[in-house]
Amino acid sequence: MNKSYEVEYCNLELRFDRRQIQNLIRDLIHEGYSLYWSESESQFLISIRTGRKLVKLRFQKMHNRYKIVGDYIIKDEKLSELIERLINDTRGHAVVKRIKDRQIVIENIMFGEIIRLVEVSGMEHRIIYQKRPVVTLEEITEAFQSKRAEERAVVLRYELDYELSVLHDAITAGSKEEAEESMERLAVLRSEMLQLEL
Repeated sequence: MNKSYEVEYCNLELRFDRRQIQNLIRDLIHEGYSLYWSESESQFLISIRTGRKLVKLRFQKMHNRYKIVGDYIIKDEKLSELIERLINDTRGHAVVKRIKDRQIVIENIMFGEIIRLVEVSGMEHRIIYQKRPVVTLEEITEAFQSKRAEERAVVLRYELDYELSVLHDAITAGSKEEAEESMERLAVLRSEMLQLEL
């Protein structure tokens, strides 16, 4: 294993049921990790020993579901793979920073998919990949019918951030038509955000 391997997981938004946490514990044991877990009325905690380090994954209880909370720095490749499988399986959101030598690769993940990939070297950064948003009519209908305004507001913040980056790229490229389209989409998203905040 590369000694300079390090992955930082930030802004995690992963939701689980009890079975998924039990599967994670099973996978960790299967991979040979020494671990223990505890549960209180408000949270579920899994402590994993990786060499000399102890990584504590915290899951906040929300009715019959759990939500992972906190930012994590992982220096163990196998554990990192398990967390990424978890992000994918739960169709979660995260910002993943891969630090190797003097280079950082930042992945913005929404619904378990990479939507933006940026490479940072020193003062320079370049966008390696950026996904155009593809929203189905069914997803839009579900979002409007959803009574979970809090969950929609979280997703809406990601959409606003993404659309702002699209607008920035259009302005930088001097594409007036694309910038105007982006501003129209931002106006719609802003209007929805104001409705959710009422």
